[in-house]
Amino acid sequence: MAFPKDFVWGAAAASYQIEGAFDADGKGASVWDMFVRKQGTVFRGHTGDVACEHYHRYPEDVALMKQLGLKGYRLSVSWPRVLPGGIGPANDKGLAYYDRLVDTLLAADIAPWVTLFHWDFPLELYRRGGWLNRDSADWFADYTALLAERLSDRVVNWMTFNEPQCFVLLGQATALQAPGDKLRDDELVLAQHNVLLAHGKAVQALRAHSKQPGNIGYAPVGIVSIPATEDPKDLAAAERRMSSVSASHWDNVSWFDPVFLGKYPEDAAFISKLPRGYEEDLTIIHQPIDFCGTNIYFGTSVREGRDGEPEQVQEPAGFPSTALNWPVTPSALFHGPRYFHARYGKPIVITENGLSCRDWVALDGAVHDPTRIDFMTRYLRELHRAIQAGVPVSGYFHWSVMDNFEWSEGYKERFGLIYVDYQTQKRTLKDSAHWYAKLIASNGQVAL
Repeated sequence: MAFPKDFVWGAAAASYQIEGAFDADGKGASVWDMFVRKQGTVFRGHTGDVACEHYHRYPEDVALMKQLGLKGYRLSVSWPRVLPGGIGPANDKGLAYYDRLVDTLLAADIAPWVTLFHWDFPLELYRRGGWLNRDSADWFADYTALLAERLSDRVVNWMTFNEPQCFVLLGQATALQAPGDKLRDDELVLAQHNVLLAHGKAVQALRAHSKQPGNIGYAPVGIVSIPATEDPKDLAAAERRMSSVSASHWDNVSWFDPVFLGKYPEDAAFISKLPRGYEEDLTIIHQPIDFCGTNIYFGTSVREGRDGEPEQVQEPAGFPSTALNWPVTPSALFHGPRYFHARYGKPIVITENGLSCRDWVALDGAVHDPTRIDFMTRYLRELHRAIQAGVPVSGYFHWSVMDNFEWSEGYKERFGLIYVDYQTQKRTLKDSAHWYAKLIASNGQVAL
């Protein structure tokens, strides 16, 4: 089951979740630095203040990545670490840290895949309206230009946003994540539009300021519907569900279509809430990009209902689930990539996929996580099936390279290939890490 010759086997992490050093060397505060200090927002009051100390321990961590044989490492830059106020004077110590990290990765023959924004929005800009302020698109573009000027002589692969559905909706609709707001529906649509506009302006900034041609993408949540049966009616129902606008805004098309197709989906209720003059912004939002990244963890089963409309099928009692109670649905990595490529015509990169397990260090000193190995085997078989079906999938990034601060779940959930003892910061390669190293070395032929 070999994968394409140049397939990028990778793993991912994010700045706030692993770096720690929350106020070191001139770093500014983010909305997450604020949010974790609100009572009751995060499991047991955990914070990312220390996290995995990756800011200081990155040489050790990159050495472990090299031991895994990773071809790519998806990292994110902390916006307030390099621009403490979000705009204004740059923090050279913060920029120097990312210089060192990139150089260390390259010396280990690991390609850096840089995500510009993975949720740690500068607190000072949040106080100026955040994503509700139209100027946020220009703030983000200026930040992007700074990184392009600094890193693009060595960094080729870029992503603008990670999971915009999450930081807009979980952060500003349900208040389950930072900044912890509950906006009106029209305000949510405005924030969404400004994020998409920021994406477009960031792509323009990367093209204008990069010192070499870039490979630029975007990494929203892939909301996947899996046909309940092979009946063509169920296949069509699953595709219709993936192509529909959701009243909750948890959908694909209102977040993907403007970027890849240059238009919002024709949904009257959604269109009516967009800001005046949004049509002119679509030209900026619809910049040429090189790949469609998507984070896919699971899918939902869908069939054609009695009224001819898509109908979700509930999982039966006892259906397999992860420690975070997400369903285990391997065929999501077949149906999702196939759908996104067919709709948008771009190469697909799985920018996140993985699971949380209840891992601990065993009496023999190892971390045995057979469930993760089984999960990865099942999902990667389905991804390979998508490739065999003609979908150009160019990379897979496991979430995550190491256990880390898992947002409102704190340190309760362990997604990593590498176990982290948060009291001692000792790293231990889990069994899944050794398995993944063999898989990478064989380009997918071993163990699948």
